[in-house]
Amino acid sequence: MQKDFSYPLKIEDLGQGEQKYTLIADKDQLEFLTDVLQVPSIKSFEVNIWLKFYKKRGILDVWGDVKANIGLISVISLDEFDKLHQADFKITYDTNATYEEIKEQDDDIMADIPDIITNGEINLADIAIEQLALVLDDYPRKEGEVFDEVIEDASPIRNNPFAVLEKLKKK
Repeated sequence: MQKDFSYPLKIEDLGQGEQKYTLIADKDQLEFLTDVLQVPSIKSFEVNIWLKFYKKRGILDVWGDVKANIGLISVISLDEFDKLHQADFKITYDTNATYEEIKEQDDDIMADIPDIITNGEINLADIAIEQLALVLDDYPRKEGEVFDEVIEDASPIRNNPFAVLEKLKKK
């Protein structure tokens, strides 16, 4: 049984038509994903990915959606809670491009620069993990929780913190 979550595809094996892949993580893979994404727990992880390869142009369009039920800890109350995360994505790869060619295009801020495929393959699971990581909250909190900042005294400091040092100096 495969413990990590991986689904590599060789570009040379892809056909012209649209192809759909559904990946669902099993129990061991959920543990692996929990470690990779550094969250308390992942209870479910599913991705639907479509591919369309335009061989003559060397363009590969990848799009889909990722859904994951993630166990988190609120940064406000420190309570555990579950949250469903969903990410829709669309990525274009240029199978013929090199890093040097892309670097030249990178100067144009408005250009829609495709991603590069290395070693002639892509990993659908890696794409899904990356897309989920992009929508994770840096500071998770339960729905409706707000941080009420408490300021006890907004007036300037009345006691000089160095007063004690001043007294020692005079001795």
